[in-house]
Amino acid sequence: MIVFVTGGTGTIGTAVVAELLTHGHSVLALARSDDSASALRAVGADVLRGSLTDLDVLRAGASRADGVISLAFSRDYGSAKALDRGLAEEREAMATLGGALIGTGKPIVTVSGTPWVSGRAATESDPLPLEGPVASRAFAVTALLDLSARGVRASAVRMPRTVHERGEGGFAGLLAAAARRTGVAGYPGDGQQRWPAVHARDAAALFRLALESAPGGSAWHAVADEGDRVVDIATVIGRRLRLPVRSVPEETFGPFGSIFAMDQPASSALTRQALGWEPRHPSLLDDLEELQP
Repeated sequence: MIVFVTGGTGTIGTAVVAELLTHGHSVLALARSDDSASALRAVGADVLRGSLTDLDVLRAGASRADGVISLAFSRDYGSAKALDRGLAEEREAMATLGGALIGTGKPIVTVSGTPWVSGRAATESDPLPLEGPVASRAFAVTALLDLSARGVRASAVRMPRTVHERGEGGFAGLLAAAARRTGVAGYPGDGQQRWPAVHARDAAALFRLALESAPGGSAWHAVADEGDRVVDIATVIGRRLRLPVRSVPEETFGPFGSIFAMDQPASSALTRQALGWEPRHPSLLDDLEELQP
């Protein structure tokens, strides 16, 4: 299968490209810079130059491929305005990619986030939240999944709060970045809130499985660790970076502050049973031991 991949040089995307190539697929990857193009060609992918906002390029990539994996997102999280802009770009790109596949029966797999449910771990059957800081992503993902009624085998892989590799990535990576910036390994509230997590290479395996076999309109959870306490995450970060560990205001974490403070464990029991997915790589707390001072 020729697979068009956006976001192929990010933490998840790098692992997804490698997973696809290892399992016999060909990859056509979007690259917005010379460095990204070189990195993709070095691992055996073909390159289509352009950015997430080049909608004609996205249509061309989807039309050339047998399937699509949509991962790209703006890396500017510095303000609520920047986050909103990134979500709008992602929404337009997702609609463009899905629209290019209408009536073809081809698969598209997009990235989403696990929902949060009061008092228990979220499951694959729980809807995405339609209110809150990233609610617009839920509407975009739902619209894409609805294209299953128009001849698109669309599915979503819901990612946990931290997708990690070698101690970096996801919300835990943002905690580490804030610790380096402020000199304190901080956590919001009492730190008892739980975050789900997955190793990037385990997540990549689920994207491949969804591309190959997931039915249209389905959503899956790439969750290996159902919920690590944030205080435990911060404790490892503090020890590895040789910094004090303590509670800090939510505002320390910018537009993600209110999300960081939420208890949001998630389960992947249905995903494992239905798609045969089984995480094999280190847990988040073990992987954080790779953090360098």
